[in-house]
Amino acid sequence: MNRQKRVAAIHDISGVGKCSLTVALPVISSVGIEVAAMPTAVLSTQTGGLENYTYRDLTEDMRPIAAHWKELGISFDAIYSGFLGSQKQIEIVKDFIDEFKRDETLVMVDPAMADNGKMYSLFDLSFAEEMRELCAKADFITPNMTEAALLSGEKYIEPPYEKEYIEGLLKRLANLGPTKVVLTGVSFEENQLGAAAYDSAKGEISYAFSPTIPGLFHGTGDIFASALLAALICGKPLARAVEIAVDFTCGSIKRTGLEGTDPRLGVNFEAGLPNFIKTVLEEQDGIIRQ
Repeated sequence: MNRQKRVAAIHDISGVGKCSLTVALPVISSVGIEVAAMPTAVLSTQTGGLENYTYRDLTEDMRPIAAHWKELGISFDAIYSGFLGSQKQIEIVKDFIDEFKRDETLVMVDPAMADNGKMYSLFDLSFAEEMRELCAKADFITPNMTEAALLSGEKYIEPPYEKEYIEGLLKRLANLGPTKVVLTGVSFEENQLGAAAYDSAKGEISYAFSPTIPGLFHGTGDIFASALLAALICGKPLARAVEIAVDFTCGSIKRTGLEGTDPRLGVNFEAGLPNFIKTVLEEQDGIIRQ
């Protein structure tokens, strides 16, 4: 019987609003992977479009948590960081990677700091520079188009994009240090939206798209990155893992739109988990892993 794999997920957690740890825990765990959670902050709700939420910063708890895990001899098959609330938290995650990364450990960084052409209001360009250093320690990074522009020091460009621009951007991001780059928010035409992936070791670029669904849906980047990581750990090739993550995220958005629920509170990814599990755990020969 194969040893259960374990991921260290370093994110904030919201009581209501499906994002960060609230998403990473169920999605990654659903395919049999243990998730060790290091919460960076606790909020009453996610923050997009909502006001008067509570926020408790847990920066001072992060190093003691890491030290206790080290004392217990805990090891990880993957380290996955998402939204980090300060440069100090980035420094802690960089040190965490140095302490816990083994040769076989996969490090994924989702450089959550901007969207729709703008940096989040609590950050500045020095934060982007610090995030660039964190991305240099990663095997995978999953920026959206705005974050990619900040990481590469370029001006943000509105969609639709030219293929040459996307593929050049992927390669420039890989030059920061990560072997693989998955770029979200890629669009070559108005009715399609998806992701582009680059494996610099193999020189391979792939794409996955879904129909564009109008509206602003919060937490979808976390759903995509968590689904992608789960598929990768389960042995799916990069191109296929991206397809699975795009389909899972798109289905969650579509389901929420049809239900007419408040998109500020996140999308209904839960109803898509049974099919996600089947897809991820299905081997190439069609046998379901026991």
